[in-house]
Amino acid sequence: MLNIVLVEPEIPNNTGNIGRLCVGTESRLHLIHPFGFVINDKNLKRSGLDYWVHLDVSEYADIEEWSKNIPDPSRVFLMSSHAEKSYLQNDFQDGDWLVFGKESVGLSKEVLEQFENHLTIPMSKLIRSFNIANSVAFVIGEAKRQIDLKSQPVI
Repeated sequence: MLNIVLVEPEIPNNTGNIGRLCVGTESRLHLIHPFGFVINDKNLKRSGLDYWVHLDVSEYADIEEWSKNIPDPSRVFLMSSHAEKSYLQNDFQDGDWLVFGKESVGLSKEVLEQFENHLTIPMSKLIRSFNIANSVAFVIGEAKRQIDLKSQPVI
């Protein structure tokens, strides 16, 4: 199971879509306060549809509270448009923590300094970033692909 972490999410529709993605990929969602919306926001529920009740989700007051739940900090991967290493070059494992920042500014310098593994999603220079829900989908897809390949018997 992958751990998807949203740090201070701002847009309920994105969080709802990511929640639905987590249900569909059997990933766990971790939400770090403060949010830019109320967790029962109708847009959150609408984009998550009726899948929200099946979501394995945890909320944390801040980064420090969340950090206490990480058994192996070397398996935490921070997504940043400023990173040099592509997520496509990373070796993902079951149980990894994939961390995404808020929609408007990404992850803060303080959060980026807490962990060593920074990854980026390659993109055209014509844009600053992808939508966060799309970004999460890219990275979960690649991580799940790698994990599934590792679980295949060698013939």
